Amino acid sequence: MQKTMTISAKKTTWHDYKKHSTLFIMAMPLFLYFFIFHYGPIYGLLIAFKEYYPLKGIWASDWVGFEHFKTMFQGIYFIPVLKNTLINSLYNLIFGFPAPIILAILLNEVSNRRFKKVIQTVTYFPHFISWVVLAGIVYEMLSPSRGPINILLTMLGFEPIFFVADVKWFRTVLVGSNIWKEIGWGSIIYLAAITNIDPTLYEVAKIDGASRLQRIFYITLPGIANVVIIMLIFAVGKIINDNFDQIFNLMNNRVMEVADVISTYTYREGIKEMNYGYATAVGLFKNTISFTLVMGANWLAKKMGQETLF
Repeated sequence: MQKTMTISAKKTTWHDYKKHSTLFIMAMPLFLYFFIFHYGPIYGLLIAFKEYYPLKGIWASDWVGFEHFKTMFQGIYFIPVLKNTLINSLYNLIFGFPAPIILAILLNEVSNRRFKKVIQTVTYFPHFISWVVLAGIVYEMLSPSRGPINILLTMLGFEPIFFVADVKWFRTVLVGSNIWKEIGWGSIIYLAAITNIDPTLYEVAKIDGASRLQRIFYITLPGIANVVIIMLIFAVGKIINDNFDQIFNLMNNRVMEVADVISTYTYREGIKEMNYGYATAVGLFKNTISFTLVMGANWLAKKMGQETLF
């Protein structure tokens, strides 16, 4: 009986695949992308355990085991780089994660549709601009001689500050520019979640005398809590990661002590110094920690009875 049910289930599954074959064909480019650029390169992780020479290839290069990992933790550069990565990412998590949620809630409260669309367009636009261009804009905006912010500070009687070249201000520049670029794009998913909330809940609450702030706290926020938890799990997994494009285009020699992170360090070791095995070991360490953080955050959310990834 059980065998018959299993065969029936297999037939049903194959029938479903055949029925929706057009959708699978449309998804093939996506599958190929992940296979070629995400799963295929996993083979290259062997370089982390070898003294890799391009002319020899991966298999013919000498096996060194965990030597690169020992060098990584015993070196004088990696720990400060790891510290900068964690601090910068934590700042982005603390200040950057709530920003699109707040923007989505504010946009939801706007009744003027034309004004709402203008704000959405203005906040979405920076997401589509390369960091190469945005870094130039940031430098101009914060220029000590012609930047509007420093011109305003000078008019108020303060000394101009070269924010991008000041160790005390550089992390603020990183967090602020990242929020500026991604706040609009990040708010899309929360706006979509808000639209799924039953409108009658707001109407009933309004009849009962609930203020706008009370409706936000007791209807909107609980209504999007599951989405917030899912996005928070992803955000926690990115704590060990960093935005290479942003930091590489904004950093300079005067702020290296706070700007140098794992991705820029790996770039120097792997591309400039051609120390491929060591750079791969650093990248593997980062990805392992990221995976562990995602699994840990998912487990914690599940223990708290919240919606999780799986």
